[in-house]
Parts: sequence; structure tokens; C-alpha cells
Amino acid sequence: MILRHGLAALALTALPFAALAANPDVGGAPMLEERNIVENAVNSADHTTLVAAVKAAGLVDALMSDGPFTVFAPVNDAFAALPAGTVDALLKPENKDMLTKVLTAHVVAGDLKLADLRAQVGRDGLANLRTLSGDALSIRFKGDTAMIYSESRNIGRITIGDVDQSNGVIHVIDTVMVPK
Repeated sequence: MILRHGLAALALTALPFAALAANPDVGGAPMLEERNIVENAVNSADHTTLVAAVKAAGLVDALMSDGPFTVFAPVNDAFAALPAGTVDALLKPENKDMLTKVLTAHVVAGDLKLADLRAQVGRDGLANLRTLSGDALSIRFKGDTAMIYSESRNIGRITIGDVDQSNGVIHVIDTVMVPK
């Protein structure tokens, strides 16, 4: 009897620690569920280019709003893999509309975890999504690996999924999904 109560008490004291460990670190920083997408992204060393682009496009307030949003967040190396000069050109004020389109092509309305995306897979083997830019993204699962496809035939991989935010979820990706 004492053993059973002792184990129950031990299990209850472990619950807060389990809840804290729910989100993986991203870019060397903890991703806290009580923070919004922007508040977490600014702490990730792997997303400095994305954060700079979000600021340049004027999307900070939108991504700090209630949402919910699903953000497919390209890492710095994904931006670096674009043709030389692309990021610098996109960050210029005169290209703000183009930058906004590129960034919103990575955002879907709703809070879609990997399990939700798996549940949406149709007969073609894809979960088809419409982004805030109006572009299409598709997700295909190959075992435990989630691949992401754009209409422009960019193919990437979700490297870290289900990073919960107060206003949605982030899936870290290794490719910039260039819209049509």
C-alpha cells in the first residue's frame, strides 16, 4: 500500500518535468510552449535569417497574434542554399511584397501537428495544404520522415516537427519553399 502511494506521488511530481520536456530545443534554445512563434524563433540560432526576413516583411505582429498558425520554418542553411544574392535582394524594401509572398508560403492557418498531417494524407499519399500566400504545399511521409513539396518543385524535409507554440506549431524544415 505504501509502495503504491509512494509510486503515485513520485509519478505526480515528475509530471511538471515531463511537461517542460515536451518541446525539443531548436537552434540551441528551448522552445517554450507559452511563447508565441516570434518569441521562440528569435532565440533559435538556426533561424536568424528567417527572423530578419519576418521583420523586413513586417510580419512580426501577425505571427505574434492569436493564430493559430502552422509555420514551416526554414533554417539558415536553407536560405544560404538559394542562388547567390537572393536573400539580400529579398530583404530590400522595394522587394517587400515578394518577401512577404515567400514567407507566407511557409504558413498555414491552423495548428497542424504531424499526426494531423498524417491523418490528412489522401489516396495520392499526400497531405495537401493551402498556405496564407495562396500557394500549395504537400506533405508525404516516408516512414518517420516527413517530406515537404512546393508547387515550384522544391523538396525539403521536416527535420524537427511538432514544436508547440502558444499560437500554433512550428515544423523546422531544411529547404526554402519558393512559391510559384
